[in-house]
Amino acid sequence: MNWLKPSWQAVLAIVLCLIAVALGAMSKPEAAALADPAASFNYPYIGTKGLMFGLVALAALISMTRIPLLAEAVVLFVGAHLVAWLLISGISGFEGTALASYFLLLTAAWLLGWRCVAVLSGLRPMASWTRTALRLIIPAIFGAWILIIWEAVTRGAGIPFILLPPPSAIGARIASSLPVLGADVRQTIFKAVIFGYVVGSGAGFITAILADRVPFLRRGLLPIGNMVSALPIIGVAPIMVMWFGFDWQSKAAVVIIMTFFPMLVNTVAGLAASGHMERDLMRTYASGYWQTLLKLRLPAAAPFIFNALKINSTLALIGAIVAEFFGTPVVGMGFRISTEVGRMNIDMVWAEIAVAALAGSVFYGVVALVERAVTFWHPSVRGG
Repeated sequence: MNWLKPSWQAVLAIVLCLIAVALGAMSKPEAAALADPAASFNYPYIGTKGLMFGLVALAALISMTRIPLLAEAVVLFVGAHLVAWLLISGISGFEGTALASYFLLLTAAWLLGWRCVAVLSGLRPMASWTRTALRLIIPAIFGAWILIIWEAVTRGAGIPFILLPPPSAIGARIASSLPVLGADVRQTIFKAVIFGYVVGSGAGFITAILADRVPFLRRGLLPIGNMVSALPIIGVAPIMVMWFGFDWQSKAAVVIIMTFFPMLVNTVAGLAASGHMERDLMRTYASGYWQTLLKLRLPAAAPFIFNALKINSTLALIGAIVAEFFGTPVVGMGFRISTEVGRMNIDMVWAEIAVAALAGSVFYGVVALVERAVTFWHPSVRGG
């Protein structure tokens, strides 16, 4: 049995397939056709049911043989995603009719996808470009299965569109609403978020330097910062709208407030991160405050500063969108969400949420890439 290497995901997938075969029908129309063979019924998976069960079983069995890990991952990837595609395409037009066998087969395909990600995670390639590709492929497969399960469950269970539209409907709405979404992104992100992020983070950084230099500010400002950072957005946003008007300036003001204090607190903590031995060494070289700050303390504080920048990248987007709920021109992501919810256009609401999530991920990713380039010497980056 040296040629066999069982995995619990593959074994469980085969068991689920056997249970699904024993249960019989995968949909209500198929159950009706089996109950009355003389009648003529149209039901899903007429020609693909056996193929799907065979694909899951074959992929699971091949993955348990001692083949190269990359070949095992390819077999699992093809089998899992082909079965998922057949399941989703077959239920189209028969939404809400899926039975237990449908969900068992979906779970079996998901287990193969899980095993595929586990195998890929165990690969240790030598080439740097291969390691980079794996870092992109693994989360992509994981995210794809979230969408696959979402699509399959909403269609198979017939979840009402107003409660949870399938990802395909959201994607179609994004494709048909690109001009509107582009105008909303331009208003919310390129005006309010970026301006507020730069001003708030920059002001927090400069204030942290001053607080480090002046003990009075450090002892008096940090407790106030902790209190202000706990203020609710829904309380601050209407006040900013009253002060700065309905356009993007009031949303930028909310973003400045939300990003100022995380940067202040993290920078002050980072400036205190350098050790006493390093500071004593700088004093023996007759270094002044600013030389010590630039050559020792700021480099030591860099991970803290970038941590604040990454936190602010998400806080800024959240703050701007929530602030738009309390008054804005007829454009903006928050305005669109609140308006379309009232009109029951839930697919448009989810389209805005998807665009906001994508923009926030890109924003965070850019900051993380800059961090890796700037703090390449830090152990956390060298080890990553």
